[in-house]
Amino acid sequence: MKTNDVLEILEGLKDEFFQYAVADTGVLKFQQAVADACKANYCGMYGKTWTCPPAIDDYSVMEKKLKKYGRFFVFTTKHDIEDSFDFEGMTKGKDKHGEVQQRVMDSLKGLPVRVLGAGGCTYCPKCTYPLSPCRFPEKAVSSIEACGINVVELARDVDINYVNGPDTVTYFSIVFFD
Repeated sequence: MKTNDVLEILEGLKDEFFQYAVADTGVLKFQQAVADACKANYCGMYGKTWTCPPAIDDYSVMEKKLKKYGRFFVFTTKHDIEDSFDFEGMTKGKDKHGEVQQRVMDSLKGLPVRVLGAGGCTYCPKCTYPLSPCRFPEKAVSSIEACGINVVELARDVDINYVNGPDTVTYFSIVFFD
């Protein structure tokens, strides 16, 4: 599969994205502090899935793995919420983003890509971690931040908005490819 083939598939889905960009993996900055923020467990997924710390590789190992891909495609979805305390609206937005992300993954099925998403993997209602191996490793998605990537810096570096106005929430996913 050629780079152009992956890009053609992704650009065929562009109506589902709020914004998107393509860049070389060399622009990505991996930081221990970002990966360490997972330990604060703000999203509630720390130690609960195979795709979140402490189950995933250290950020420096993830950096090496992900930079082996030459390029990445980052996309966002934007969702209106009532106000900055609208947790239900944020959750609905994240769920809608997850649906878009799943359509992207379905479109790229069988191709040599790696997807990172917003928050921990929620494919299974209850993850098998740590008692049994992941039941669906081909569908499991680690979060961007768990891998040590600062999404605010990523947005700035690829000229995508991190903030899209008051009473909105924006979610990011990345597709790595050669």
